[in-house]
Amino acid sequence: MIITHAGLQINVDKEQAFLEEVRILIEESRKEKGNISYTLMKDVEQDNAYTMVEIWESLDAVEEHGQSEHFKAFVQKAPEYLVAPLEVNSYEGHEVKR
Repeated sequence: MIITHAGLQINVDKEQAFLEEVRILIEESRKEKGNISYTLMKDVEQDNAYTMVEIWESLDAVEEHGQSEHFKAFVQKAPEYLVAPLEVNSYEGHEVKR
């Protein structure tokens, strides 16, 4: 399982446009083969900060996602919303049953 955290710092004046655009990315990404979860989370301690948390079955699924039209379209538009470089961290993990 591959887990990715993508930190986004959004321009306050473009936040609504960002949210509308990212909804498309989320909806389409959730339909992809190999996607387990694709969720945008808002930071409650820092204004206009979000984290996209993605969980994929495999690295192959992540690579296919990176080639998807909806992902490439979002990446192309992202600079107009961001006020800082995107911070992306990926991890390999497995579910822990309790």
